[in-house]
Amino acid sequence: MKKENEMMIEFDSRSCNEAFARVTVAAFLTQLNPTLEEVADVKTAVSEAVTNCIIHGYEEEVHKIKIECAIDEKQIRIIVSDGGKGIEDVKKAMEPLYTTKPDQDRSGMGFAFMEAFMDEVKVESGPGEGTKVTMWKTIG
Repeated sequence: MKKENEMMIEFDSRSCNEAFARVTVAAFLTQLNPTLEEVADVKTAVSEAVTNCIIHGYEEEVHKIKIECAIDEKQIRIIVSDGGKGIEDVKKAMEPLYTTKPDQDRSGMGFAFMEAFMDEVKVESGPGEGTKVTMWKTIG
């Protein structure tokens, strides 16, 4: 991906920062003149990825979450990463309704929502390695 513009933010893994992440990525996205639906799709995907970092990656401990965004022509690439506990079986974790925290009313739909609202989603993770979720969406 040739990058026309890019940005990176890092913030504490606190649930109050989930809204900050959504709004920041949405603001960066505005340069592509997206529709309201496209903005909502991206915000939802970012929310799910950040929430996964907080709930699953760090298990509610406060550490850092990083978001990197790059724009190339009409496509945005968003990378949400943490240095948390990682995912043992990424394929299993991406199955709809699969959750490791059923006692916390987790629906197990985070990755399914990301895949539904973005054009492509790639997850890289391993136990003790943290998790990196890369998402792409063409705007317009």
